Amino acid sequence: MNNKILIVDDSKPDLEKLKTIVLDAGYQAITAISGEEAIEKANSMRPDLIFMDIIMDKKDGYQACREIIADKKTKNIPIIFVTTKNQKADYVWAELQGGKALIAKPFTSDQIVAEINKYI
Repeated sequence: MNNKILIVDDSKPDLEKLKTIVLDAGYQAITAISGEEAIEKANSMRPDLIFMDIIMDKKDGYQACREIIADKKTKNIPIIFVTTKNQKADYVWAELQGGKALIAKPFTSDQIVAEINKYI
């Protein structure tokens, strides 16, 4: 069975680009466009890895990450933040929220595949 990767981004171009990279790498791609949807899909679909945007309406990526990690059913799913936020403080904060890494936009397919290879 193909490993499932959840991609969360409210930007359609970024979501599509990530989805293409994940599919081209041979994995199943599940998408969500909000923090709430990310939590719901993490619970129902149990992906093997999550790529999460940070800046989203209502519930941001940090909040969604904290909730996913707080749930014993989903706490072991690695979360990689993919964001325009790329100050040193953002990397530190992402880690404090439970993220495994932070990839700054614009990202390359090599960066995304390297993270997939680390965790799957």
